Amino acid sequence: MPVEQENDKKKEYLWQYRKAERREQNILEEIQELRADKLFPSVSMDGMPKGSGQADLSDFVALMDELIEKLKEERLCKVKLRMEIDGKIKRMDDTDEADLLRMRYLRGMKWEEVMAKTGYCRAQVNRIHGKALEHFEM
Repeated sequence: MPVEQENDKKKEYLWQYRKAERREQNILEEIQELRADKLFPSVSMDGMPKGSGQADLSDFVALMDELIEKLKEERLCKVKLRMEIDGKIKRMDDTDEADLLRMRYLRGMKWEEVMAKTGYCRAQVNRIHGKALEHFEM
């Protein structure tokens, strides 16, 4: 397999952790929206009498339980993925390469942040990243 294709596969693998974090955040936002909708239902002030229109509280509790269970599963998946990826990074010989992969893929730092943290210029960061991908074992 050509090096570029292999590196793309490695990057895709490494990005899985950040994707898991985004999925977790989306579930948290769903939970917050559901709570807000239940605590602060929209009020119609048109003066016309209406039925309560509120669903049984058990519907809310069931949906909340489902979302919380989904959140637990996602968090467990995320933790396992982080441990797996970090374990593979720890096996790398070059600490600069390992640190760079950790900053970029586990901490989600932008290249500018990586450059500021390491003190390296863009070209050095690109070179180290390329070598790190080459040495990273999936």
